[in-house]
Amino acid sequence: MTPIKAIIIDDEPKAIDVLKRYCEQTDFIDLLATFRDPVKALSFLQDEAVALLFLDINMPLLSGMELLNVLKVKPKIIFTTAYSEYALDSYDHDALDYLLKPIDFQRFLKAVAKAKQAMAPVKEFSQNNLGSDKTEKTIYIKSGPQLFKVNTDHILYIEKEGNYLTFHTKEKKILSRQNMKDVFDIVGTKDFVRIHKSYVVALKHIEIIESHQICVGSTKIPVGRNYREALMKRTNFNG
Repeated sequence: MTPIKAIIIDDEPKAIDVLKRYCEQTDFIDLLATFRDPVKALSFLQDEAVALLFLDINMPLLSGMELLNVLKVKPKIIFTTAYSEYALDSYDHDALDYLLKPIDFQRFLKAVAKAKQAMAPVKEFSQNNLGSDKTEKTIYIKSGPQLFKVNTDHILYIEKEGNYLTFHTKEKKILSRQNMKDVFDIVGTKDFVRIHKSYVVALKHIEIIESHQICVGSTKIPVGRNYREALMKRTNFNG
């Protein structure tokens, strides 16, 4: 999954420090900036594409609720506040969650998991396939400063290399700073299977299955002992 671009708006420096530290420990959150002044945050939001706001409610000059009323395009919202009485009002703004200070890391993770689920890649339908049952799933893979649009049917296999994943497609290789545990959030589970601690392969591109390896085209990929049974079930192979 492409990291979620987020900002923090809170007039309390300690609260910002806590949330910033939590974001840095969460690999799918890309924290772009923090603001104590909501007016400066508004200016930033006009120029930058932000997907998620960690937004304090009770702030001087402009409250979190007032800030949202000014925004024409609203990102997803996770409210942060020390006052529980604002909880009901927060859901009138379709907030993903409401975090009551002091915020612990486990509660933070629960909130951002909702954001991750809300922003998961969706299936897109090709104009050429309207009226048929065939769907084309498109995902976006971040590689450094670039974002690649990829049809998942073109992905042959995915390889873990240190802190990176290499997406081997029919056309090219794309190196992305992602964790193996996030692979199925990116490509889904229907058409892919994990066969090794370092490899996930597309079922449709497996050409040969042997006792300890599979072949995707001319590439031989090892099958880990702990993953062999799952592969056999997915391919109905009894060898």
